[in-house]
Amino acid sequence: MTPEELRADMPALDEAVYLNTGAGSPSPRRVVEAVQSEAAYHEFEAPTDAGTYGALFEALDETRETVAAHVGTEPEDVALTQSTADGIARIAGAMEWEPGDVVVRTDQEHPAGILPWQHLRETRDVEVRVVEAAGGHVDREAWREAVDGATLAVFSSLCWTDGCRLPTTELTEIAQDAGARVLVDAVQSVGQRPVDFEAWGADAVAAAGHKWLLGPTGTGFLYVDDAFARTLDPAGVGYKGVEDPSADPCELKPNAQRLEVGSVSPVPYAGLREGIATIEELGFDTVTDRVERLTGRLKAGLGDRLVSPPAYESGLVSFAADDPEATAERLDDAGIRVRDIPLTGTVRVSVHVFNTADDIDVLLDAL
Repeated sequence: MTPEELRADMPALDEAVYLNTGAGSPSPRRVVEAVQSEAAYHEFEAPTDAGTYGALFEALDETRETVAAHVGTEPEDVALTQSTADGIARIAGAMEWEPGDVVVRTDQEHPAGILPWQHLRETRDVEVRVVEAAGGHVDREAWREAVDGATLAVFSSLCWTDGCRLPTTELTEIAQDAGARVLVDAVQSVGQRPVDFEAWGADAVAAAGHKWLLGPTGTGFLYVDDAFARTLDPAGVGYKGVEDPSADPCELKPNAQRLEVGSVSPVPYAGLREGIATIEELGFDTVTDRVERLTGRLKAGLGDRLVSPPAYESGLVSFAADDPEATAERLDDAGIRVRDIPLTGTVRVSVHVFNTADDIDVLLDAL
């Protein structure tokens, strides 16, 4: 598959210049067809074929295998969730918290990586420390000082605000050397470039398929290191998270899957598998080469308005605007989809492999 073939398979791109994959990507027809096929099989054939639950478990196991192979881990270390925020919240709800425990995060986290710790601060008297990470620059001494005595360190592998990469492995090592567990938000990385969750060394990594992986909304996944998983006591327990649902007392599964609860629809996960297959068929050399070229064109056109680094780091490019919301609305009226980020006073542009030089030029002309 070529980027041009992918673009031709995405009907949403006929309606607008779409530069907002960092929020959520339109899916190609092949992903939607996989979803439709799964829905038809599950409702029309499975009940009298493999059985409703037999078909469900098979589909979910296949999804775990696909995800695990894509992110560099084993299927048993993957829990299927509905979103990145869902995965982060499951970790927060499964850890044992005491007054005075410390969570460290960066100041560039998405609300998914902020709200659970705010809640714990209010309900469990947990301390939250915040380290600056603007432009992807994390002062190592400030980080080392912050994680000293911490229970958990949380950060994004790639900042959602400006597209900067963080030194994931190094920050993880510093935090773990200080005795903290590490939770990484990787949703802006998967689908943009190759990732290897186990090589990062983090205790847990949360992500989702509806952005750069071209999958449907509702397709999250959570990697949990085996040793960390065994310490987690899920806030909600159901038959999917235990070894034997009929046993009393119940025994939690010894891995990430103890964080799953009960039946979920297999339908969106068929789309996730197809989205991953699409990205892998394109190949990351193709994805990164094209995105680097297009973001370079965009950055050159933005000039001194550029906020993101001049050098290539990702497909997310932010620029300064006096009124980000009004700018995004004006572009939307012109048929150009981007995202405003009032928190940083910027407008964020997302460039994926299906975008073209014409998309970039239309945006620059409108600005």
